[in-house]
Amino acid sequence: MRFLLLFSRQGKLRLQKWFTPISEREKKKIIRDMTTMVLARQPRSCNFLHWKDLKIIYKRYASLYFCLGIENQENELLALEVIHRYVELLDKYFGNVCELDIIFNFEKAYFILDEFLIGGEIQETSKQMVNRAIEASDMLQETMEEYMSKPAF
Repeated sequence: MRFLLLFSRQGKLRLQKWFTPISEREKKKIIRDMTTMVLARQPRSCNFLHWKDLKIIYKRYASLYFCLGIENQENELLALEVIHRYVELLDKYFGNVCELDIIFNFEKAYFILDEFLIGGEIQETSKQMVNRAIEASDMLQETMEEYMSKPAF
């Protein structure tokens, strides 16, 4: 897996995760190409594209497009399942995730992605284990905020 992009129907980038080192200029070109290509496709079109030396897998959920760039030898259906699992994890955390959840809680969206994927590979297949890690992180954050709000004397 090379990258994961989330963008709106209007082409606004909402989240990006790069799993290989790429220059900023190349990233901008890829983002522009992906949003243009995916948004130009008909709603009932296949969710798989070939672009340069990559396969592009995308799926639309509500007003967001989830787009993965994978190597040619990787499995498209597994990539589609990765997208679906990430959406399930976001739904579980936010309760029917929407674009505004991603915009205003982007750090949580990145954290959930990092608990699920590392280096473009699936780290944890169990939704329950990922959810436990997210809950533990939230508890730690609440404890730290509570601790930091108390006077030091």
